[in-house]
Amino acid sequence: MESLNVFAARLWPTENRFVSGHRACQGCGEALAVRMVHSILGRNTMVASATGCMEIISSSYPDTAWSVPWIHVAFENAAAVASGIESGLDILAKKGRLPKRRITVVGMGGDGGTADIGIQALSGAMERGHDMIYICYDNEAYMNTGIQRSSSTPMGASTTTSPAGSLSIGQQTWKKNVPLIVAAHDVPYVATANPSFPFDLAEKVRKAAAARGPAYLHIFSACPTGWRMAPELAIAIGRKAVRTGVAPLYEIVDGRLRITVPTPELQPLRDYLKPQGRFRHLDEKTIAEIEKRVAEEYRKLENREGRKI
Repeated sequence: MESLNVFAARLWPTENRFVSGHRACQGCGEALAVRMVHSILGRNTMVASATGCMEIISSSYPDTAWSVPWIHVAFENAAAVASGIESGLDILAKKGRLPKRRITVVGMGGDGGTADIGIQALSGAMERGHDMIYICYDNEAYMNTGIQRSSSTPMGASTTTSPAGSLSIGQQTWKKNVPLIVAAHDVPYVATANPSFPFDLAEKVRKAAAARGPAYLHIFSACPTGWRMAPELAIAIGRKAVRTGVAPLYEIVDGRLRITVPTPELQPLRDYLKPQGRFRHLDEKTIAEIEKRVAEEYRKLENREGRKI
């Protein structure tokens, strides 16, 4: 019988491709997610990384936290550059100038570089059918440049450009549903993931890598600095996000949706909001309104399960 350590190593590789020594904030959920993703993807990987937190903290000259080929690209074009890399590798392979092994091409960005500035390049790469993975690490604002709101910032969150005050609850629009926008491109694989649920995340990374054609992962990435919460709560807050329905975990395989971590009885939204300073200004009425909308969206997701999106 295999030892527990050997069994665990088969489930989760122990070799890191995003290594220690970077400058991420304490408790950074995004850095944790990046490390998890690339330990699963392994060495035969090339990464195009948009400007953002992960670029700044991992590539301070002359050092790097990456042990795979990694390219820093502009805020808006990680998906375009990744699709160009994929096309170039395909041509070299056809000419016999590359060894016969599969190289996983990854484009990555935050929610600003994905849901806002980079959504045109993302849509183009998905529509053209490139064999690549695009990953959005969603920390729900432009954290690297000063905690400005994005179209992925949730309703009611206070940021530097959607500040709460006597006439404002903070962010006044609902979060853009990028996974379903990508799924509308009829790509082979779309999934949401969360480092607080590591084995669910690992399975989805493997499925994305195995897909032939475009795959998209939208990964919840707790940000203690921007969300104004204790660093040690990053994992707990990720679990609360799933259990309250704020960030449900699901996958869409060839257009059919499956909830991978079902939550039939949603926990109270206050459990998720209370530890975060960005929501502390919200009154009970506003919390109740947001909670109602979160529950409605979760039930819509349940109703879509097993059906073509």
